[in-house]
Amino acid sequence: MNSQILVVGAGFSGASVARKLAEQGEDVLVMDRLGHIAGAAYDEKDQNGITVHKYGSHIFHTSKPQVWKFVRRFAQFNTYMHKVCALIDGTEAFIPFNLSTIRKLFPPTLANRLEEKLLERFDYNAKIPISEFKKQNDADLKFLASYIYEKVFLNYTKKQWGTDKVDRAVTARVPVLIGTDSRYFSDVYQGIPIGGYTRLIENMLSHKKIRVVLNRKFEGARESKKFKAVYYTGSIDEFFEYNLGMLPYRSLRFEFRTHDAPYYQSNSVINYPCNYDFTRIHEFKYYLDERSPKTTIAYEYPQPFIDGENERFYPIETRANSALYKKYLKQAQKFENVRFLGRLGDYKYYNMDEAVERAMSMV
Repeated sequence: MNSQILVVGAGFSGASVARKLAEQGEDVLVMDRLGHIAGAAYDEKDQNGITVHKYGSHIFHTSKPQVWKFVRRFAQFNTYMHKVCALIDGTEAFIPFNLSTIRKLFPPTLANRLEEKLLERFDYNAKIPISEFKKQNDADLKFLASYIYEKVFLNYTKKQWGTDKVDRAVTARVPVLIGTDSRYFSDVYQGIPIGGYTRLIENMLSHKKIRVVLNRKFEGARESKKFKAVYYTGSIDEFFEYNLGMLPYRSLRFEFRTHDAPYYQSNSVINYPCNYDFTRIHEFKYYLDERSPKTTIAYEYPQPFIDGENERFYPIETRANSALYKKYLKQAQKFENVRFLGRLGDYKYYNMDEAVERAMSMV
């Protein structure tokens, strides 16, 4: 057996594990089937000098000091705080819904009445699920809940997940902020690495005990016995060659365009819940405040994951899929030297800080 430890995947999960192991004196081989490091967080400068996120916008945010301290060892971050606009009835308004959104979308008389009722019933700056408005014996608040559900979540979710069967219990949990904070995240620490995510991961993997091999597919169960230990961030069903069936995912397609103008839209991300086939448009120069006479945007189109044709993005966490994942997890217990982690290994959506925290705790 090789004395090396193998880490499969060079994204945030794999790179964090590799770095922690190397600092403990272990020899680590990092293997990735892609031709680049950083996984879905991969970014690069385009011909316009704009740092483009090739797999959609990535904003680092966390309230965990230990995670923030760790990632800042490998990159400086700016103080960018993310806001998301949605085109609702032809008007751009910030989401999640807050008191400012209400004033932007509704006539003054109705907006004043809604704001007054919300502040009477709920604490200022509280986040209230729209299901709570349905419980109120008030026609205006029930109208607000229905409006938000129909205009913001229903059609967007249909496009995102490719189904008309949208679980109202899920969308009902999405909160309305009884305040005017328009930031998408409320975490203490937020920002974009000034040199880009690829540079951050490159710095994380830059250690004398770490060797990186790209364009190399790991053969899963058949190859794992060659190593002292394996930290696997790929899809757990692929590790077992899909012997119990394939875990479903949603994927994304990005259509990049350059415009001969300083800016294309008013915000870094604008969602289109009820219009067009795409879900949102990203404009990347906002993130690092980069200067260029041109701008680069990307249309985001959700689509089914097809093995060999596109990439896995979002686990589809239904009861049946969770049961299948647990069967794979039971099968994994036979491989004592293999640990599964990350969005694909755990079949669970992680924000970047959650992926880092999971990796740190595992090592």
